[in-house]
Amino acid sequence: MDTPAPPLSRSLFAFSVFYGGMVCIAGVLGVKQVALGPLAVEAGIFAFLLLVVMSSAIAELHGQKIATALVRIGFVPLVMSALLIQVVLALPHDPGMYPPAIDAFPIVVGQSARMMIAGLISYGTSQTLNVYIFDRLRSNTGRLVWLRGMIASIVSQIVDTVLFITISFYGERPILALMEGQMLTKVVLSIVLVPFLITGFVAIGRRLDRGVSQ
Repeated sequence: MDTPAPPLSRSLFAFSVFYGGMVCIAGVLGVKQVALGPLAVEAGIFAFLLLVVMSSAIAELHGQKIATALVRIGFVPLVMSALLIQVVLALPHDPGMYPPAIDAFPIVVGQSARMMIAGLISYGTSQTLNVYIFDRLRSNTGRLVWLRGMIASIVSQIVDTVLFITISFYGERPILALMEGQMLTKVVLSIVLVPFLITGFVAIGRRLDRGVSQ
């Protein structure tokens, strides 16, 4: 007699889908530089901030092992989207395509091989570190999920910045000033936004899972 499968966790399913989408869009958003006061930063940091929040929320709801597994699975959409972009760039464009878009499309979605490698390394390292730090702080912070999430986000995003900018631009341009602006912005956003975001996502996840158990 077959054993019935355990009920699917709604929060894990929903958050995993959301996580995969943010992995894919982060690189595309990074093409635009946005001004936050005196700082100029790449817009991909907003999607990456959500990745950090989601991995922490899943670690809180389902444990470190599942959250780390999600980070590793995240390489699949990340690599596949990068490969598909290269395939599409290599294909000839339709003669009837909107002329300004012909030149703009490769600029918006194209990345050098060096930046792709930098993105893979920085993503895997920083996201894994985020989950690890979040889980390790559990015994010292108790129910203060927002505090664990904020600390893990600050550390992991600093590491992400150092790895990505160093691998992408070392030897081609000065990188210290670029790092400083990125780090400062990520730290500020982690302090201001992460406590509210992670508290909200954990609450949503618990509500979704209560719906399964009822």
